[in-house]
Amino acid sequence: MKRALVTGAAGFLGSHLCDKLLANNIAVIGMDNLITGSMSNIAHLQENINFSFVNHDVCEYIDIDGELDFILHFASPASPIDYLKIPIQTLKVGALGTHNVLGLARAKNARILVASTSEIYGDPLIHPQTEDYFGNVNTIGPRGVYDEAKRYLESITMAYHRYHGVDTRIVRIFNTYGPRMRLNDGRVIPAFMGQALRGEDLTVFGDGSQTRSFCFVDDEIEGIYRLLMSDYHLPVNIGNPDEITILDFAKEIIHLTGTDQKIVFKPLPKNDPLQRKPDITKAIEIIKWQPQVGRSEGMKKTFAYFNSLSQKELKKVEHREFSSFKN
Repeated sequence: MKRALVTGAAGFLGSHLCDKLLANNIAVIGMDNLITGSMSNIAHLQENINFSFVNHDVCEYIDIDGELDFILHFASPASPIDYLKIPIQTLKVGALGTHNVLGLARAKNARILVASTSEIYGDPLIHPQTEDYFGNVNTIGPRGVYDEAKRYLESITMAYHRYHGVDTRIVRIFNTYGPRMRLNDGRVIPAFMGQALRGEDLTVFGDGSQTRSFCFVDDEIEGIYRLLMSDYHLPVNIGNPDEITILDFAKEIIHLTGTDQKIVFKPLPKNDPLQRKPDITKAIEIIKWQPQVGRSEGMKKTFAYFNSLSQKELKKVEHREFSSFKN
């Protein structure tokens, strides 16, 4: 069997990637330090003989015995509630963590795919966003720790590709949703669904005219896997170009959940992007991928997941302790 290392394996996307690789007869070593990931996301894999787990921070030296064919680097806080709490750790995993996994890929002669993000475009001045757009990012704003960590991740990945000949792939992930999202991770879908299920009013920031494009996790993972197996080394957008305003999306959530909550408005956070929509021309042409799951179908599956959580979980407010990661 071929063998893959997945960093951030206990996270939302990382855990689904583990499933995808195992389903394609690739043995998986999952790695996570669990500051934002959860073992519950990979509990179903514990009895799989082709899966193993290592609790490790990728910012520290990584030592893996035996051969590796693939490395998928998904270790990073990915929601504002996390990277605003642990900004330095967010920067370190994008810099030191990426440096470590690229060094491992070079040593093992492994193909490596790194997870970048639509956030590298910042608050975009072109719409939709194409891969050749350089972005509009505030380096010193509160979101800059995540945006710049991912921009650096792309730069060092290309440096390793050009200077050392490492076999690299870069995926730019747009808003993704589905089962295993954390209910209180601060992103709009779990936030809206959690509020609806708790009987709270839905909070819209700004006037709700800002747009997002949401991709169901099954589609996102399929696109990432196809990119991994391709021979294309430059960044590729993977996301769903079906765009909707946040206000209209809030109304959809109220209709989907069958609740009668009001929509309340709060000030727009600093540097919050006003538009987000991927141009997926490259994905269609190069890896023959485009999303298959419509928002209506995907949202029903996601709501069923959140609705299955206990009332205790729905009411819980996460108080994560980051004291071990202050530097």
